[in-house]
Amino acid sequence: MTKPDDQKPVSGRRPRASSQARIAQILAAARELLAGQGVAGLSIYSVAEHARIPPSSVYHFFASVPALLNALTADVHAAFRASLAEPVDHDRLGCWRDLSRLVEQRMLAIYQHDAAARQLILAQHGLSEVTQADHQHDIELAGLMQVLFERHFELPTLPGDVDVFALALELGDRVYARSVHLHGSITPRMAEEGIRVFDAYLALYLPPYLPKRMQI
Repeated sequence: MTKPDDQKPVSGRRPRASSQARIAQILAAARELLAGQGVAGLSIYSVAEHARIPPSSVYHFFASVPALLNALTADVHAAFRASLAEPVDHDRLGCWRDLSRLVEQRMLAIYQHDAAARQLILAQHGLSEVTQADHQHDIELAGLMQVLFERHFELPTLPGDVDVFALALELGDRVYARSVHLHGSITPRMAEEGIRVFDAYLALYLPPYLPKRMQI
């Protein structure tokens, strides 16, 4: 994983507005390069050139490419978390699979509209630091997803030694990643297959019909 001092500043204080603007500028440039050229086309110097700032300005905030990629990965997962926070029409949920499909469709929409997200999480870049960061974010995302499911349905007791929702997320992503590798995008057929894999794994622990909460 990226060391804490790879991404600056490391203090608990929020960066000044000027620093926040510069960080946003750097990340926007990195995102554009990542979307167009993949991880292989990303370097501190290419980001600096694309952002039209000196390399030293990039190094001031990000000491390495993995630090940049970790920041972008955090942005992608922030979008995933926001999708889980969007309203859900409780009355339209007939069973837990309806909620499962809704959640996966929202996440698929993020992948479909964000080439940088596909490059970071689904492409075969071989960067262990990014993969580890994605895994840690998946654990957090899975916790939020379980809370969402529990808000609408009475879940059975799940195993304590296996993170069911995190594994379901990772398995679905494996299918999407295969589609990106083979086709350069998530095709409609593979999108459907990913949702089916996600549902199938959850179904190992969730019975076909769960009691629905009377109100939320």
